Amino acid sequence: MDRRRLERIRVALGVDETGERLSREHFGDSHAFLIYDVHRDGRVEFVERRPNSALDVEEREHGDPEKFRAVANLLSDVDVFLAARMGPNYLRIKGSGRYPMVIGFASVDEALRALLDRIDEVFSEVERLRQRPGPAGSEGGETTYPS
Repeated sequence: MDRRRLERIRVALGVDETGERLSREHFGDSHAFLIYDVHRDGRVEFVERRPNSALDVEEREHGDPEKFRAVANLLSDVDVFLAARMGPNYLRIKGSGRYPMVIGFASVDEALRALLDRIDEVFSEVERLRQRPGPAGSEGGETTYPS
């Protein structure tokens, strides 16, 4: 098991059609995802905008596991899912070794500031999750922040 200290994490922000604000929808229903590399020293680098191809998944029920798999595959290189709100697949995110952050409706800049305000906590949690991701629904990296 690699116990080296992380220096960079990859973060996905679920955004609305403008790309300037977090989506009011659940994370998996975001219009697109903005991908950033966030460094332990506070540097933030924009990587890319990914259209949400998981929107094409026809859900048989609210919180359909197929939808989760589609989002997880699209964001397979991401450590932190940052959103205004999460839906029923939240527990699956927690159990997949990824860190879901819910900060409420905010602009992209406000969301990134909220993450940077808690940078040490976020890095510690991602490191913990990488060491023992556990099954879906298990104890994981839940953190909710006010907007």
